[in-house]
Amino acid sequence: MPKSKGTEYTHEEISRLSFTRSSDGEKQLDIAIGSQIREFRSQLKMTVSEIAKQAGLSQGMLSKIERGVTTPSLGTLFALAQALNVPVTSFFRKYDEQRDCSHVRSGEGLVIERRGTRAGHQYRLLGHNISKRISMEPYLITLTDESEVFPLFQHAGIEFIYILEGEVVYRHGDETYHMKPGDSLFFDAEAPHGPDKLIKVPIKMLANMCQSSGDK
Repeated sequence: MPKSKGTEYTHEEISRLSFTRSSDGEKQLDIAIGSQIREFRSQLKMTVSEIAKQAGLSQGMLSKIERGVTTPSLGTLFALAQALNVPVTSFFRKYDEQRDCSHVRSGEGLVIERRGTRAGHQYRLLGHNISKRISMEPYLITLTDESEVFPLFQHAGIEFIYILEGEVVYRHGDETYHMKPGDSLFFDAEAPHGPDKLIKVPIKMLANMCQSSGDK
């Protein structure tokens, strides 16, 4: 199992990683290592040929390693670490990072009661990331004619909505937009925004709300 971010591997642990990976895990690790090597090389503004020469590799071999299509030996990793002037453990950083994935089946998803919502407004959360830098929340919003009063929202960050079904007049600040299936709106969420008039119900739209962790 990969260690938590920032943990250093010993020479013995790196060797064990090379022999205990599953086929899927091996491929993921090869891609992560190659991506990290390419990133270090780019930071040094050096070509594949230059780093390959310093590490005693062929240009073609280094190219394959960077693309994750071949598995570098432990000796090759140490040679590349010396050529790039980085600890060999730094090649495993991207493999150690948490990679979030949410699968929500049709009709599922957590129903959220947002502040100011009324009857006939349903917000179904489709996923939520746990990144420390950026928070993103995708929703499937369903509007019906059960509500005659429509709330306006204001929050930090940006938002994107895409109409799947129905027609709605959507307000952002002082402007309104008559939106139909296939229409989208990308806007600064700090301005008052929300449905202004339901033209054709039911209305279904995807909304993606994004903000930095510092805005929470």
